Order: sequence, then C-alpha cells, then structure tokens
Amino acid sequence: MVDVTEKKASHRLARAGGRIYMSADALKAVTDNTVPKGDVFAAARIAGIMAAKKTPDLIPLCHVLMLTSVEIELGANMEMCCVECECTVKLEGKTGAEMEALTGVSAALLTVYDMCKAIDKNMTISDICLLEKDGGKSGHFERNNNEK
Repeated sequence: MVDVTEKKASHRLARAGGRIYMSADALKAVTDNTVPKGDVFAAARIAGIMAAKKTPDLIPLCHVLMLTSVEIELGANMEMCCVECECTVKLEGKTGAEMEALTGVSAALLTVYDMCKAIDKNMTISDICLLEKDGGKSGHFERNNNEK
C-alpha cells in the first residue's frame, strides 16, 4: 500500500464510464421497465454506489476512503443499442478515487447484465474507462473522446 501519510488532503473527483451492448428487445424491456427482475436502472444505481464504497474490499492495496458523494447515471442509447453508465465520486482526501469510480461503473453494468440475462445472454460490457479526475499532485485529467 502506498504511504500517503505526508500528503496534503485536497478536493478529489473521479468520473468513469462504460457501456453494455444488448439486443433491441432487451433494451426495450429496460426502457419500458418490463424486465422480470424489476427496475434495472434503480438496481444498477444502488449496486454501483455500494461497490464504489466497498472498493478497498475488492481491489488489493486500495486505501479506505471517506467518500462524500457517489453518483451513478444510467441511460439508454437507442442508436448504439446499449445502456451507458457514468459514476462520479467525490471526496476530501490524500489519494484519488479513480478505482472507486471504475468499480462503481463495473458493478452497475454487471447488475444490468444480471437483470437482463434471461432476455439476452449475448450482452457485452465494454468501454469501461476513466473519463476525468481532478485533485491531488497530478491535477486535472480529462479523457480525449478519440482515445480508447
């Protein structure tokens, strides 16, 4: 584990995103809220928040962070036939929250998969990446849309 004892606390933000591609039938069931397991977006939002808070239990050597905000945004992209997800994490601390944001997105998308697998087993989770981070010694980073 990296020693952050001497680092100064600062305002931190991390934002990650990802997608789950699925059949048109599955996406319609999600948007119509007719998936047999229930409200997909509500369940995925809670799963993402819970996962972000539990990141140190899942990823070795991650610091335990006192997160002050975790937001999960989900939306249907009908043109690309996918659900898009973003997780934004904020805190005041000595280390960043990139892993928490990435874990939040991952768990939210895995929850979408779990809830929709009876409709479409061919779904693909993809494009999980850090979109933005701010705070700390390295300052601000924002992903260029052309980078993959």
